Amino acid sequence: MMLEAGQRVKLAADLRLAGSVVSAEDSPAAATDAVAGSLSLASGTGGTVERVNEPLQQEPGPEAREYVRLKSLLDDFGHQMPSGTRKQLEEQVGSLEPEWTAYQAQRLHVTVRVRLDNGFVLDDAHVEVFTSDSD
Repeated sequence: MMLEAGQRVKLAADLRLAGSVVSAEDSPAAATDAVAGSLSLASGTGGTVERVNEPLQQEPGPEAREYVRLKSLLDDFGHQMPSGTRKQLEEQVGSLEPEWTAYQAQRLHVTVRVRLDNGFVLDDAHVEVFTSDSD
């Protein structure tokens, strides 16, 4: 789901947060290993998206680009190819699929900063944690 700044959202599942306590003014690098406890947030807790953090789009590696090229060739012209050629192309596409899958997984990590109605702020939370408030 694509989220936008200002959009109303709610938690899609119960969350349990645990980890280090760091002052909001400190950088993440200044974090200590002292665990402060845990906090639970109930599903359905509403909030407002303050910021969407989309990662910089990385260029696909040569294997991922080759996968796209060969997959397109197979999809567009595979039905016209001799069976031996088509089989060989299918094998090449299959061998490159893990690189394409890894590239896709890299670019899908969009995070958000959400100010919940109870005053808590979730920063760098994955978008999958939220649903639209209108759902």
